[in-house]
Amino acid sequence: MTYNSQSELLRIPEYGRHVQNLVNHAKTIEDDKERQTFAEQVVQLMYQMNPQSKNVLEYKTKLWKHFLYIADYDLKVTPPEGVTMNAEEAEIKPDNVPYPVKEKEFRHYGHNVRLLMEKAIAMEDGPKKDGFVEVIASFMKLAYKNWNREHYVSDEIILEDLQSLSKGKLKVAENSSLDTLTSAVRMNRSRKHSGGGRHHKNRGKKSNNNRKRRR
Repeated sequence: MTYNSQSELLRIPEYGRHVQNLVNHAKTIEDDKERQTFAEQVVQLMYQMNPQSKNVLEYKTKLWKHFLYIADYDLKVTPPEGVTMNAEEAEIKPDNVPYPVKEKEFRHYGHNVRLLMEKAIAMEDGPKKDGFVEVIASFMKLAYKNWNREHYVSDEIILEDLQSLSKGKLKVAENSSLDTLTSAVRMNRSRKHSGGGRHHKNRGKKSNNNRKRRR
């Protein structure tokens, strides 16, 4: 009896040892036409082992690449167009794509804040621009709180960061509140809780009315 631990390592374990044995048998076939036919049948068998992938584009090409990899690229066959026949070309990997770092400073505010600032800088001076800048500063304070929950966030910190990010082109009007968005979030939460309470009260009233009618 031969144990798997005594056999050669599986090149692709997902296909099992039988497929690897078939690929190895293909290497022993001397006739080119017979070997080509046998290789195509093995690829078809690999295709039938994964019926859930039948709708995947170019899946047969992928199977041929697996077939040649299992054969260690030491098999004289004619694969479909686009399938490499040697290990050097198959192992070529694309260059590493560096992670995009758009901003190194004030990353906790996010890139969208910078886009909003660019839009505000392009606006004409007036109440509309002042309100827009106030919303930006309020969002910055909300983002800062979410990023650093353990420390108190003062308006002075946000205003300094606003000046720095906009290179001194934006400032918040006097008597402006930077807690606009925070207050709106709190109001929405309180409405949800109060609405849920009324819903339960109404259900309680309906159940009491139903009990009285039954009596």
